[in-house]
Amino acid sequence: MLEILQYGFMRNAIMAAILASIACGIIGVYVVVKKVASLSGGISHASFGGIGLGYYLGVNPMYGLVPFSLLSAIAMGITSKRTKVAEDTAIGILWSLGMAIGIILIYLTPGYAPDLMTYLFGNILTVPLSDIYLMLALDAVIILVVYAYYKEFMSLCFDEEFATVAGINVERLYLLLLCLIALTIVLLIKVVGIILIIALLTMPASLSSHYTKNLRKMMYMSMFLGALFSITGLALSYIYDVPSGATIILVMSAVYLLHFVYHAVRPRIVRA
Repeated sequence: MLEILQYGFMRNAIMAAILASIACGIIGVYVVVKKVASLSGGISHASFGGIGLGYYLGVNPMYGLVPFSLLSAIAMGITSKRTKVAEDTAIGILWSLGMAIGIILIYLTPGYAPDLMTYLFGNILTVPLSDIYLMLALDAVIILVVYAYYKEFMSLCFDEEFATVAGINVERLYLLLLCLIALTIVLLIKVVGIILIIALLTMPASLSSHYTKNLRKMMYMSMFLGALFSITGLALSYIYDVPSGATIILVMSAVYLLHFVYHAVRPRIVRA
């Protein structure tokens, strides 16, 4: 297995998996605790517009992804908080709008978009070193913001009314959290793609919540599990020559299902 490290693309893939798992482990816990998985899915699909924008402008699509994902997150947050439109309806509208913008911009771009399927379904093996640096910078931003607002985010997730009484601007903090989710989605797109992002964002955090209720410990465990699943899936995809993003999700899903089967069967075995 160690011979795969002699290839530069595999080293980049492992670094990308670890960097994505750090962001995923931190923000995924907030997504699970705050129960905004559907909103996160909406942001991830709406961000496809940023990919189309990158292709249309002739730049790295990742540079179009970052601002478009942030704008999508803010739009969804403001729409769900300030309008009478139901949150799931707002998510559906903006989700479709972002995808439509992306499709139109890609269609208007001369030539062929060669890496389009990578952004939809992920291909961690094609992550260049420039994207590694971008992921490192985004990780640093996420860690610094969460460190600075850790207590405020905890109040927002567990008791919004208390946060309001304590003088915290809940709406602004909520939008900040959605922006962090958007940055995490940008990190995960090259790993598993837009279609599968929500699984990597929620499953490690959900698993960790069954072993500890301490938010900080949940983050550490979620980061570890995300990295473990990603690297295992990456190794299996290399060995069996299958898509890396889908393999990572299959590994994660198998462990997730086995975990719940074990905890469902274990009491019966103990009683027997």
